Amino acid sequence: MTPFSNGSCSSFLFLLLAWGHGSPMELRNLEYRPVRVRGHFDHSKELYMMPRTMVDPAREAQEAGRLSSSAESGAYVITPFHCTDLGITILVNRGFVPRKKVNPETRQKGQVEGKVELVGIVRLTESRKPFVPENNPERNHWHYRDLDAMAKLTGTEPIFLDADFESTIPGGPIGGQTRVTLRNEHLQYIITWYGLCAATSYLWFKKFIRWAPTM
Repeated sequence: MTPFSNGSCSSFLFLLLAWGHGSPMELRNLEYRPVRVRGHFDHSKELYMMPRTMVDPAREAQEAGRLSSSAESGAYVITPFHCTDLGITILVNRGFVPRKKVNPETRQKGQVEGKVELVGIVRLTESRKPFVPENNPERNHWHYRDLDAMAKLTGTEPIFLDADFESTIPGGPIGGQTRVTLRNEHLQYIITWYGLCAATSYLWFKKFIRWAPTM
């Protein structure tokens, strides 16, 4: 995270325009796009996505194939961020904190004040997956990204960024908590190819079998 300097969030304009007027395909293409924003946090409206473990590629590579993990459980801290140049407020995942540090009173040193500049990775809303609990806004427990619900509760736009690792400050959440998830389109491929196979078989039957002379 770097101190604020004069400038604009013009690199963010394309994102905002696409979010407001783009097609679903255009919006999907925005995911994982890095953007730079300038403004300040509103720590009074923090949200917590939990339980979560910290993204640590080295540890995850060492523990690949194991049935258990040594990773500490905690939460992602989602904080409204007001983009001063554009006059809008978005949601920023500042990063991971262990469970004992979820309460902001235990990490006052990391509650950065004033204007800052950071780079974040665009994330889209999520649908609840099977076996994932429902979000509980009353208790401020969020199990998946429901951007409309999060935005409504905090009074922000439904725009969400994962702050990069460089945004981390001593005593604050650890940034860089983006897990890249590729869309699974295997089912669509299966349906498509089975459909083509069925159509081809029908045409072959109609041409060569149905009208074949009987002995």
